[in-house]
Amino acid sequence: MHPTLTRRRTAAAIVTAALLLPLAACGSDDKKDSAAGSDSSGSSAPKADLTVLAASSLTDVFKTEAAAYEKQHPGTKIHFSFAGSQELAAQVKQGAPADVLATADTKTMDGLKQDTGTPAVFAKNRLVIATGKGNPDKIATLKDLADTKLKVVLAAPEVPVGRYSKQILDAQKIVVKPVSQEPNVRAVLSKVELGEADAGLVYKTDAATAPGKVGTVAIPDAQNAVASYPVATLKTSKHTAAAASFANWLATPEAQKILRDAGFQQP
Repeated sequence: MHPTLTRRRTAAAIVTAALLLPLAACGSDDKKDSAAGSDSSGSSAPKADLTVLAASSLTDVFKTEAAAYEKQHPGTKIHFSFAGSQELAAQVKQGAPADVLATADTKTMDGLKQDTGTPAVFAKNRLVIATGKGNPDKIATLKDLADTKLKVVLAAPEVPVGRYSKQILDAQKIVVKPVSQEPNVRAVLSKVELGEADAGLVYKTDAATAPGKVGTVAIPDAQNAVASYPVATLKTSKHTAAAASFANWLATPEAQKILRDAGFQQP
């Protein structure tokens, strides 16, 4: 072969190799980036520290949910702020730094359409009558709460559980004069648990968190109210993808089982 032709072919091979090297490097980086976005569960959700604003009645179950989620998503940490839904709404409107919002009613969430993504109901709940340990006053029905000798405590009417309580009492034409109106359902439960009230209306799931400390009287479905729990991401979140991942995860079989075990109903 002519020496000049050989040199030309050698030079061409060197140029081609040089051009292919950056492409190979790019391919390697793409795989690395892809792997960085994955975890042991196969999720591609990015890692982040998330702040979740959640209704008081979700206090115990959401802590369990967070532990399960964090196990599946190493590197992600979930922090909670629990309060009455109306307090959470006020925090959102004031621009509190957070990523996800979960309320105990759709009305509160609907009032925040300008601040949230599209909400989805992930659980439902019902009310019960919480009484003192062993039900010493022999409370059996909603009508018994009208007894003026009883100290009954309810949540304030602007709180979801307070609104539900008013709804079911009004429907049965039962007049109850509460000794106090509390800012959230946990405060109602606490009053009964501490003996500061004889009875109160709380969610079934809240009464279940105090076994042996309070009595529980079921309310027939026909006289009860169904509480719907929606979750949504917040538009001010700095971790939109991670926030959406957690919100969506609440609909998964594992998350739903945790909710059922805590006494919540499926949406």
